[in-house]
Amino acid sequence: MSKSILVIGGGFSGITAALEAAEVGHEVYLVEKRPFLGGRVMQLNKYFPKLCPPSCGLEIQFQRIKKNPNVKVFTLSEVVSVSGSAGNYEVAVRIKPRYTAPRSCDLSELAAKLSANVKNEFEFGLSSRKPLYMDAPFAYPGRYVLELDHVSEEEKKLLSKSPFINLKDEEKTITLNVGSIIIATGWKPYDVTNLTNLGAGKIANCISNMQMERLASPFGPTNGKIVRPSDGTAPKKVAFVQCAGSRDENHLSYCSYICCMASLKQATYVREQYPDAEVTIFYIDLRTPGRYKKFADKVLADEKVKTIKGKVAKVEEDIATSGVWVTAEDAISGNKITEKYDLVVLATGMQPSLSGESVPFDVQMDEEGFVFDSQDKGIFVAGCAAEPLDVMKSAQSGTAAAMKAIQTVRGR
Repeated sequence: MSKSILVIGGGFSGITAALEAAEVGHEVYLVEKRPFLGGRVMQLNKYFPKLCPPSCGLEIQFQRIKKNPNVKVFTLSEVVSVSGSAGNYEVAVRIKPRYTAPRSCDLSELAAKLSANVKNEFEFGLSSRKPLYMDAPFAYPGRYVLELDHVSEEEKKLLSKSPFINLKDEEKTITLNVGSIIIATGWKPYDVTNLTNLGAGKIANCISNMQMERLASPFGPTNGKIVRPSDGTAPKKVAFVQCAGSRDENHLSYCSYICCMASLKQATYVREQYPDAEVTIFYIDLRTPGRYKKFADKVLADEKVKTIKGKVAKVEEDIATSGVWVTAEDAISGNKITEKYDLVVLATGMQPSLSGESVPFDVQMDEEGFVFDSQDKGIFVAGCAAEPLDVMKSAQSGTAAAMKAIQTVRGR
């Protein structure tokens, strides 16, 4: 019976689960699809409950990983097959080549010499990047990654001269033997292009809430300056549209839990940068559970932050000014409202990353793609793979999953 534990997903809950198990003596394999750990938290400007930057919590976690030999991290990796049963799983993991040397080195000057500009998924398309890149200064592992498909033959000759580039790196598949598996695959923002009535994907100054996080981040495409994507100007009127795709049978039928708090938090971003800016939040219900109510009360006490209870029916672009017209019904007064804003932020919902994906492990999933624990199989779920959660509760669920996995591999 293997005492090792596999954690699939290197976001906050996955990292927490891996460390909790490793620090009581278990060998843990942490498999992450992307080149770097950190998941969605890495992309935030600030997160609850302390409203600290992602580096605050993640750098501590990364240090714990570095110091613990029980944690084996595999990035650019995917689980391709799982066979066996609780206590004795054989797992095949495919690892893509990174093409850079194991030791850390600043390759920004070399990256700048490459001609291609690639759409930056980490910035949700708000900017482009070079094929040789690192997502953030505090990324882990602290190694650049090279996308060879976007490099010309002449540039390959240039890169081959660097001692920090290994163009001979190849894809490989390894086999791991583990006793228990933790699924911590996280979430993805709901595809805003499905929200055609809200102008998503068509109107430059109509962005998603995660794009707003990147605009506000000091490591983001505008170095933390919140500006309109169309012209780089400061917005004077900003609207937040709640439940953009959530609580809608045509999209996501459930409440995504964090959206109301995210918009209230982002309202503070705007107000801190622009003391004269006005913020309007269109909502169905403002849900601020537990300790967050005091924060909500503080934000809503600002005279330049107002709320309108009513579902937004339509978002359209003002061609002359690149402004955004929002049409909604005020559910309290019964009046139809049409007003123009400089910037509109859609509070898009949290969709499980496994939604619509085929998975190599035998687990039960609901119609939305959320996963259930399979205790008899020794497979457990952490974080937003199970349900929409904030960062704090994701970490708690990571600890809970680790404890269950430990019980499985210890046979009790």
